[in-house]
Amino acid sequence: MKTEIIKNIKTAVFFGTAWILLSSTSCSDNENRDQKNDEQKNISSIQIDPETIYQEIDHFGASDAWSGQFVGNWPEAKKAAIADLLFSQELDSQGKPKGIGLSLWRFNLGAGSAEQGAESGIGDSWRRAPSFMDAEGDFKVERQAAQVWFARAAQERSVNHLLTFLNSPPVWLTRNGKAYASNANESNLAAENYEAFAEYMAASIRGMEQEGLKVDYISPVNEPQWDWIDGGQEGTPFWNNEIAGIVKALDRKLEEKGLDTKIDVAEAGQIEYLYEEHNRPGRSNQIYDFFNEASDNYIGALKHVSQNISGHSYFTTSPFQQAVSKRMQLSQALGSASNLKFWMSEYCILGDNDGEIQGNGKDLGMSPALYMARVIHNDLAVAQASAWHWWIAISPYDYKDGLVYISKTEADGTYESSKMLWALGNYSRFIRPGFQRIDVKIDGESTQNQNLLCSAYKDPNSGEIVIVAINSSVNDVKLDLKNSQLGATMDLTGYLTDQENDLKPMDLVNGEHIVIPARSVITLITTK
Repeated sequence: MKTEIIKNIKTAVFFGTAWILLSSTSCSDNENRDQKNDEQKNISSIQIDPETIYQEIDHFGASDAWSGQFVGNWPEAKKAAIADLLFSQELDSQGKPKGIGLSLWRFNLGAGSAEQGAESGIGDSWRRAPSFMDAEGDFKVERQAAQVWFARAAQERSVNHLLTFLNSPPVWLTRNGKAYASNANESNLAAENYEAFAEYMAASIRGMEQEGLKVDYISPVNEPQWDWIDGGQEGTPFWNNEIAGIVKALDRKLEEKGLDTKIDVAEAGQIEYLYEEHNRPGRSNQIYDFFNEASDNYIGALKHVSQNISGHSYFTTSPFQQAVSKRMQLSQALGSASNLKFWMSEYCILGDNDGEIQGNGKDLGMSPALYMARVIHNDLAVAQASAWHWWIAISPYDYKDGLVYISKTEADGTYESSKMLWALGNYSRFIRPGFQRIDVKIDGESTQNQNLLCSAYKDPNSGEIVIVAINSSVNDVKLDLKNSQLGATMDLTGYLTDQENDLKPMDLVNGEHIVIPARSVITLITTK
């Protein structure tokens, strides 16, 4: 009984309701008072201000690494079904979304380790990556045909943004002839090969565009803070001055070939490397180093450099208050650079996260989905990310890294969706490129509790408002609409993701309350 009282008091504090324990003269009075408290303890007020506008949303995305090179060769019906789950914006006959409507697809422009086979030194064949090009500069689309299938499937399903990324320069240009480094203190690309590397990237983009795949962005380096010497996958460290040299060479090549692709930098391995030195001198403080005119590594004025800086949310998501604090620091640092936006360009659940959740072990249920949703919320609402990208869309692994999980079979296999897919869909399916994040307060406070998180977005053209709410608690929660500023003329369409439902269309409004079921993510769409 004592445990239950403590539990209830904690819940009351979480949702802004004070419990007062009073003595009384009758059991009946106590029961009435307790009943009234039970009715009120999980009710919070929500206030939305459509005129207070924060960042514009560019896109939600995921990558084809590493499974796309195999699944794109699977039987047509199976790979099309997977593509629908990731890209479709259609509704089925019951009004349920067929997929999560990603608005950007990340294409792994590999370093050619797949062609090396076992000689690549990368033990897992699924983590080796093919390349369109060879050392003679010959482009052949067949070399990455399976990935091209998914890129075209995305395009056919109205995914309007395509980004190519590299984990390593091609093996014929690296110092050791491998797609991973030999020396933790040295990048795997000599300076004399910057121009050749730039030519490789620009020629690959031109080849893709000749195949009808418009490349909007290219990301030439990935997590340059890590040493990448274990052969677990393609990768190399880079220092900021090296990244600046590569970007300058690539900018020239894109211009020479008449390509309008933008360059995305720098896929920082953790967000701290964007705004402080942290523990990687010379490979960090990248907002200042790349986008401040006083820096020797300034590249912000180059024609093909996007005014975005990208970083990964790994190892900064727990505990909750620390996650919020780090993202507040990132947002403040971004404010020092004129018109610079932040893209959260890669995340999946890794590590032990201070005991909150383990990265190891596939879990198709709501626990990782709720954790992921909290990360998305903090990245969007605190760090003010303009884009949010999951890591691997299709996973064959026993990790919390996939939206769709498959059997690890190259020619054909089985697939299943995860709740992480649909939780991401509560954002990606309804918050479209160009939407604007607007102000939300819960019980009059902008700072929210981790058990109830709400953010809101509006379409500047139609005035439509999209609200995403995450209830991580074991109790249903109600949001009082009386002072929400949504207006009495608004209709609310709800979509629920919980243990039993995947973006199921539901009426989540009960009188003047929005009902958020326990352990769920909901999306509400307002129309006048």
